[in-house]
Amino acid sequence: MRLLPLAPGGPRRGNPRHLTFCSPALLLLVLGRCLGVSGEAAGSRRPNVVLLLTDDQDEVLGGMYGAPDAGGLEHIPLGWSYWFALEKNSKYYNYTLSINGKARKHGENYSVDYLTDVLANVSLDFLDYKSNSEPFFMMISTPAPHSPWTAAPQYQKTFQNVFAPRNKNFNIHGTNKHWLIRQAKTPMTNSSMQFLDNAFRKRWQTLLSVDDLVEKLVKRLEFTGELNNTYIFYTSDNGYHTGQFSLPIDKRQLYEFDIKVPLLVRGPGIKPNQTSKMLVANIDLGPTILDIAGYSLNKTQMDGMSLLPILRGASNLTWRSDVLVEYQGEGRNVTDPTCPSLSPGVSQCFPDCVCEDAYNNTYACVRTMSALWNLQYCEFDDQEVFVEVYNLTADPDQITNIAKSIDPELLGKMNYRLMMLQSCSGPTCRTPGVFDPGYRFDPRLMFSNHGSVRTRRFSKHSL
Repeated sequence: MRLLPLAPGGPRRGNPRHLTFCSPALLLLVLGRCLGVSGEAAGSRRPNVVLLLTDDQDEVLGGMYGAPDAGGLEHIPLGWSYWFALEKNSKYYNYTLSINGKARKHGENYSVDYLTDVLANVSLDFLDYKSNSEPFFMMISTPAPHSPWTAAPQYQKTFQNVFAPRNKNFNIHGTNKHWLIRQAKTPMTNSSMQFLDNAFRKRWQTLLSVDDLVEKLVKRLEFTGELNNTYIFYTSDNGYHTGQFSLPIDKRQLYEFDIKVPLLVRGPGIKPNQTSKMLVANIDLGPTILDIAGYSLNKTQMDGMSLLPILRGASNLTWRSDVLVEYQGEGRNVTDPTCPSLSPGVSQCFPDCVCEDAYNNTYACVRTMSALWNLQYCEFDDQEVFVEVYNLTADPDQITNIAKSIDPELLGKMNYRLMMLQSCSGPTCRTPGVFDPGYRFDPRLMFSNHGSVRTRRFSKHSL
């Protein structure tokens, strides 16, 4: 987790921002009304919360509302005071919004239709006309930097000399990895290289409008006198890759470039220019926001933990040393007509028949960080029950799979820990990790009362 300022090397311009620390929508919630939280002492009230969520913004490489089965455009989820939600997936122009349950179509006129700017303007209007007597929660979820990577007109010629990072795992064969990684063609074709460089550049271009949104939002909060009583969270739903292990572009793999996202926070009681190395996950956002609102987390069964003690610099803090990472592969039991030589079940295939996903690209991982270990252990739900293990201290680019060379006893412990994290709920998810002093491993727990090995708890795919 990072506190302050925006990650270096990313799409920024001009002076640094004062901001310290999947489908687009703007969601506004008045906390006092909806959580039933009583006010604090006279003359004060609880802080506001603003959550900014980008779509597919990685950290390592720099940078669905409206469905009929969800109630259609008329549906407003319980608890929201104001609801502005996009129908279907990320778009920048020619989309439909649900405005408090009423459909509003947008075209392709930049001044009134560019979605990132529309969300910025609606959020500013809310800050101008909201009640000043109650705290609020505002979530702004932008389309950027999701495809089709349509930048605002004034930014379409920026970053012309920027290319996707050529780091150590760029355009190399994924040796000893899951079959989906091994099927990528190495070296990549010139057309693939040009495509991914262009995608990387356009992603940065779209984020410049998010940069504008953040600046306008912070300035308006400051103008209205709310900034010093507002927590602002900036994060993304998942990361992204551009050429790593010869996979052109996507976001569905277990490696750091796809699972690590930015998290920047500013707010009351947070000292500027901090970086915390504590292991946090998206499941911690909900408990943190409830904690800020004064709601007792003991009344919930949430798996995550409140980040407030970390944000406020608490000393002698007991924190987790591992988190669960899961993904359910997507694919149908049919052969791609453009790639007849490939087996059924693949998806997200490029013209040169390099595929980014498959129905058995379903995995679960334990990501461990402690004083002595920086480790990732993953298992796939496929016929091989394929295992990948990486020591990120020695191998931060995750090039060498050490599953066959690591201590078998440690593999057994990580396997059991993975099963525990997949089956836990609430406080039981906060038991000591493999490398914590309080960890206890009993191999007998890996067997049922009938003597058979415990089975993994993967979600069932549709095939």
